[in-house]
Amino acid sequence: MKQATERNKVNEKMSQFRSVTLIALGANVALTQSELVTSLQKAIKMLADAGVTIRAVSKFYKTPAFPAGAGPDYINAALVAITDWAPARLLEELHRIEAEMGRKRVQRWGQRCLDLDLIAVDDIVMPDAQTYHDWVDLPLERQMVEAPEQLILPHPRVHERAFVLVPLADVAPDWVHPVRGQTVTQMRDALPAALRDEVTVME
Repeated sequence: MKQATERNKVNEKMSQFRSVTLIALGANVALTQSELVTSLQKAIKMLADAGVTIRAVSKFYKTPAFPAGAGPDYINAALVAITDWAPARLLEELHRIEAEMGRKRVQRWGQRCLDLDLIAVDDIVMPDAQTYHDWVDLPLERQMVEAPEQLILPHPRVHERAFVLVPLADVAPDWVHPVRGQTVTQMRDALPAALRDEVTVME
């Protein structure tokens, strides 16, 4: 009952306000890096054409595949968008764009022609704080094979991933994580330097 009440509060909030949304983009399946960039740019245009306002797009970055050895290097980016859609509706749109671009969800953390991750919507924590913490604390071996059946916000791995935080710092450096209480810049700077250095801006 408590979880249902919290979900209702989220839906009510989303129906009344336009929300600031953070989205991470990535791709590593193409013949050339320029084709990867083109794929990300096309996905951004498709999102805008669907009615989402794109406020800012980061630079494009080259990053090693995650986990190590999972495939070719990625091209990653991040964007800030404004929408009055509920989070679940926005996630459906991201999945639709992935599918239209040829994405097939056959392997968790596998190679992909396009990856659109919903990182955060305002300061919303969903579906509830306990479920969020359960996924944050999930052991790595389970992370590699298990995916949540419901949307978790903020993304439970955002504070660990340089390939998300480095681009995100370009466009939303002062966004504050509603659970951790840290800005994007603080979370990025808290990562080991070796991880940050792996994420290099494309010339």
